[in-house]
Formats: sequence, C-alpha cells, structure tokens
Amino acid sequence: MKTKEIIRTTRLLVNDNKGILAMDESFPTCNKRFAKLGIPQTVEARRAYREMLVTTPGLGDFISGAILFDETIRQKTKDGTPFINVLTNAGIIPGIKVDTGTKDLAGHPGEKITEGLDGLRDRLTEYYQMGARFAKWRAVIAIGDGIPSRAGIEANAQTLAIYAALSQEAGLVPIVEPEVLMDGSHTMARCFEVSEEVLLTVFNQLYTQGVMLEGMILKPNMIVPGLDCPKQESVDEVATATIKCLQRAVPAAVHGITFLSGGQSAELASARLNAMNIHFKSRSPWELSFSFGRALQQPALETWLGLDENVHEAQKALYHRAECNYAARLGEYNAIMETT
Repeated sequence: MKTKEIIRTTRLLVNDNKGILAMDESFPTCNKRFAKLGIPQTVEARRAYREMLVTTPGLGDFISGAILFDETIRQKTKDGTPFINVLTNAGIIPGIKVDTGTKDLAGHPGEKITEGLDGLRDRLTEYYQMGARFAKWRAVIAIGDGIPSRAGIEANAQTLAIYAALSQEAGLVPIVEPEVLMDGSHTMARCFEVSEEVLLTVFNQLYTQGVMLEGMILKPNMIVPGLDCPKQESVDEVATATIKCLQRAVPAAVHGITFLSGGQSAELASARLNAMNIHFKSRSPWELSFSFGRALQQPALETWLGLDENVHEAQKALYHRAECNYAARLGEYNAIMETT
C-alpha cells in the first residue's frame, strides 16, 4: 500500500479550507437534470457541461478535488486536453466514482444496496494509472416505516469497507459516503438515531477490513429533519446535532469530514457548514469540509442552459458557490455574500 502518498493526498483534499466538487452524476441523473432545463441529453452536451465546470478560472482557489464519472474521466476539452490534465494543472486532485449504483436489497422492501464490487480491483488500478488519486462509493439509507433494518445497514457498511480497503490497496484515498436520505417526514431526532447507528456500523466494518483511517475521508449527511417534516430546526440546531452525532461515532484518527449536500439548497448547505465551523472548528478532531454536488453545480447549470454564450456567467456562478463554501469553512459565510 502507498501509505505515505495516501495520507498526503487525504490531507491535501481537506486542508487549506478547500472542499471537493462532486461532478460524478451518472447518465440517467445528468440527463434528468438536463431535461428539466431543456438541455439536449447527449454525450456532447454532457462533455460541454463538464468542460465548463473544470475550466472555471480560479476554481482551484477554493476546490481541492473533483469527483468524476467514468465517462468524464475519459473526456477532453474541445482543444483535446484531457479533463484530468485540466484539473491537475489547476491544482485540483482528480477523483472517481467507482460504485455502479443502487439496486433493491433482496428480502428487504424499501431498502437499497450499492453494487460495483465485481471487477473493482482492476478498475481502481486503471483509474490510478489514468491519474485519479481518490475514489468515492455512495451507500443510501432510507428512513421509513420499519426501515432501515439491521440487514440493510450491515450490508451497505460491509460493501463500503471492502471498497475502501481495495481503494487503499490501489493507492487511492477512499471517500466513504453512507448517506441517510432526507426524503420523508421523519424528525431530526430520528435522523440522528439512524445516522449514529449507520456510522458506528460503518466504522466497525472499516476496522474489520483493515482500512487505514488516517487515509480515508468520511462523506456523511448532516443531521436534518426529513424534507416533509413539519418542524425544521434552525441552522445552529442542525450544526449542533450533526457534530454531536459525529462525536459519538467517528474516530479522531479520521482527518477529514466532507459533508454531502443531499438535496439542501445551496445557501442552506453553506449556512449549516458555516455554523459548524463557527461553533466547533477549534475543538473538532476533524477538518469540517464539503463535497457538494447540486449545492455547487445547480446555479451554474441553470445559468449555462447548454449555450456557449452563457459559459462565462455559468463559471462565475460556480466560482461564487465555491467561494461561499470556502468562507463557510472559515466560519465567515453570511447572507450578504449571496447579494454581492
């Protein structure tokens, strides 16, 4: 195992108040978002969109890494420059999503299992040779009547741990993403309860599989009520609950936590991350960072609309969101930033 390199990459991904841009949407997800805005659902449209993202001037000031999809890691700009080279030249570390999506968990209605372990060792080796230096695997845990079950939690935790061990074997930093979904009417307390159980189970499996905690990054959900819950707690209450949950379940050996946005609005995700760093940064054993997808991309996508003439303004929108989240890591984000 490339221990020193893995630990160095881990620190580069979460140090200096930067965060990670998640741009690893699968074909169906990306096409669905394009369709809503009237953008053609083609290979060229996806390539052009990703080119707009990775060539944003100054993006490396606030973004340390970018998670790519298998299609994206092989794509080039119009002038023939591989996206991996564009990112590396901007000081952004290329990463790669390696799971192949979720399927129904056999015998457990309403629950999912993430697939992609078959052939993973060879794929990881190829991605490393292409220039990727970290990987990501997402497990999804839904909250509902009678779920999640222990079987669902344990199955997803084990696959996350096996993936993480294989990633480190290949020289890649694993981003471990156990996402407790926001969908539903559950309370924040229920999200806390499920998230704690999930995280404890995940770290037990990581220990069992021999994963080096200093060379991995955790990408968890924040502790929030379901989107349909009548009571929506304040930004500070969410920040406090999130850190309390992490303190109960995440070892101090983990260097960085990069929160997912999970359907939160761009502004709300920034505000909640900001509150965590205001109140807990000085006494947290982990770097409290971000690995947002929609909360970074959506304003840029809605500005771009598939049109070349909109590229500059779309890149300004992406740069702005990256800057806002950089400020949130410093505890310096505020609503005024959204109007200037």
